[in-house]
Amino acid sequence: MAEATRPMQVVVRALDVLGALSAAGTSRSLQELHEQLDIPVGSMHRLLATLEQSGYVSRSPVNRRYFLGRSARALGQQARANGARLVRPPAPLEVAARESGETVFLSELIGDVPVCVALVEARHPLRLFVRIGQEMPLHAASSARSILAFQEDEVARALLANAPLTEYTSGTPRTTEGVLEHLSVVRAQGYDVCDNELDRNVWAVSAPVRSIDGSVGASVTLAAAGARMRDPLDRTRATATVLRAARALSEELGYVADED
Repeated sequence: MAEATRPMQVVVRALDVLGALSAAGTSRSLQELHEQLDIPVGSMHRLLATLEQSGYVSRSPVNRRYFLGRSARALGQQARANGARLVRPPAPLEVAARESGETVFLSELIGDVPVCVALVEARHPLRLFVRIGQEMPLHAASSARSILAFQEDEVARALLANAPLTEYTSGTPRTTEGVLEHLSVVRAQGYDVCDNELDRNVWAVSAPVRSIDGSVGASVTLAAAGARMRDPLDRTRATATVLRAARALSEELGYVADED
């Protein structure tokens, strides 16, 4: 009887891990999952490695934290078609969307590509094709550039070298050097703006989300129809909303900003 129940314990533990990551709405470290689920560290490590191999869990190459992988997000997309969600958006995303009435989403670096992992859709109509599990182009999306800007220079250059510089609109950056130059602006101001570079007539602003050690492996983005963001005051308000959401998400990960 004991032999027959061992595989079931592994399955239950795997489901517990996926449930914990889904409920969190953001990444978790091995230690955090161990403490939350009371699974021995060695067993947790082996379980996460197996789930990672099958695509149900991914690990950030930047901060080594775990989150739902492509396979799990694919299930989430199928469930969402039936009116359900596998991934509940983190509270700061819901607050930002409620305040602005615009689409707000969270992207995380998975392997070498930023991926949308949580989304709150706009009250206002927006012709913007963003879905959970969508990969964001490194050169053209503010969500991606807000992550890329805070990587080591050699890492950013290597990632861009392996990425296609697809021309989505007439405003899309066309060269690696041009993108790298733009990243210095992103670092200086602490956020990025994408104005008609990825989607026509769409304006977006993104800010980096920092982990406890200050590293950046995620970003939060607010996207709106360009016609609604012509007024500089509206853009300023949207930027402030995104920065507040990014700060709240960073604090959830244990990051404390320097008080200078």
